[in-house]
Amino acid sequence: MTRSIRPLVAGNWKMNGLKADLAVATEVAKGYAPELKGKVDLAICPPASLLFMASAALIGSRIATGGQDCSAQGSGAFTGEVSAAMLTDAGATYAIVGHSERRTLHGETNAIVKAKAEAAQKELLVPIVCVGETREEREAGKALAIVRRQIRGSVPDGASAATLVVAYEPVWAIGTGLTPTAQDVAEMHAAIRAELGKLLGKAAAAGVRLLYGGSVKPSNAAELMNVANVDGALVGGASLKAEEFLAIAKACV
Repeated sequence: MTRSIRPLVAGNWKMNGLKADLAVATEVAKGYAPELKGKVDLAICPPASLLFMASAALIGSRIATGGQDCSAQGSGAFTGEVSAAMLTDAGATYAIVGHSERRTLHGETNAIVKAKAEAAQKELLVPIVCVGETREEREAGKALAIVRRQIRGSVPDGASAATLVVAYEPVWAIGTGLTPTAQDVAEMHAAIRAELGKLLGKAAAAGVRLLYGGSVKPSNAAELMNVANVDGALVGGASLKAEEFLAIAKACV
């Protein structure tokens, strides 16, 4: 954890959730006690169909909402796409871009991710830019090089601590129950911070929140959140259970 940075724990619900599941968001709000509010920021990124309702349900809770993706286009004939302006209109503060599932399943390149992040910033959303390597890339000793390249290609020019979050999610750890060692996470987050320093300047990079994601759960959260340069978490499956999500947030205190 970087002591000078207020941590962020963001829940990515992925393609999960119907109206009844908004009860999870309200349970999180109930458990977001004043002491925790004073030390940790929370965000929930539900599917687009629930974004407006989640934002409305969380008014006054100080829990932000976010989109799981956004189009690089502002508007037009792009059936099925959701623009950054639409996310803002639905109450979002954040937009996840470049998640490995988007990069892998939808063929999103670094250039596409950067364009989406820029579109988000234009609408005053904070992009959560995701980076991470596959198991094959790690075993080949290429993990650091791959992630550095993703940072260089995906992060908007001139971003600042107030306009950017970066999430490191090793692809092989997402939803598998596997996690890298604390030493591996420390090495990667230090490399990301250094690469951001080259792009944005050391002062700006020093304040960017770097989240860890990939099978984060209450049982490993304390160890992960105590790693240098880990400023919170991007949580998948555990964010669908209020008790687990709050337990991860408490690990940041």
